[in-house]
Amino acid sequence: MPRSREPRISLMLYHLFKWSVVSPMLHLYFRGRLYGAEQVPQQGPLIVVSNHASDFDPPMVSNCVGRPVAFMAKAELFQVPILGQAIQLYGAYPVKRGTGDRGAIRAALAMLENGWAVGVFLTGTRTADGEIIDPKPGAAWIAAKAQAPLLPVSLWGTQKILRRGQRFPRPVPVTVRIGQPIAPPPSLERAALESVTQECAAAITALHNLGR
Repeated sequence: MPRSREPRISLMLYHLFKWSVVSPMLHLYFRGRLYGAEQVPQQGPLIVVSNHASDFDPPMVSNCVGRPVAFMAKAELFQVPILGQAIQLYGAYPVKRGTGDRGAIRAALAMLENGWAVGVFLTGTRTADGEIIDPKPGAAWIAAKAQAPLLPVSLWGTQKILRRGQRFPRPVPVTVRIGQPIAPPPSLERAALESVTQECAAAITALHNLGR
């Protein structure tokens, strides 16, 4: 039977990391602004979809939605003592190189079954300006399979945190906006997946265009 929440130890670790590191850095160092947090479902399966421009994006997304969000990570990281256990408790799930989207999708579905919210970057990789370019249907496929809602999130300004060649993050302003949940595709048919993918892309773009 699917769990309604992630394991308690993971929730405790999430709040420890959130309030001791991520939230102070976001709100003080990056002068972060957050809009729409009240729209986040706090229980049940959820797929958080967002744009992506920085390695700082995953912890910021998880911090702002108010519940742990599981993101994929390279399988090799889970072999590192202490680090492997820590990132697993925090919600990361392993994806082996060469397995492609199928391996990631299977892992994401398993996390949803265990009560986690799952994070998916709609473009699949970082973009230089944080814009949604060529959105991928993976998030919609997972949503259709799990019949879980999708939550659009916009990250504005994170592309400026670390420029090429920089070693330390710059104190640039960051804004996170959360939209209304989007219903999952009714089926795995291509047209249904593409329709919901475009709906997610449009929602994130509209939030992003609001700027600071």
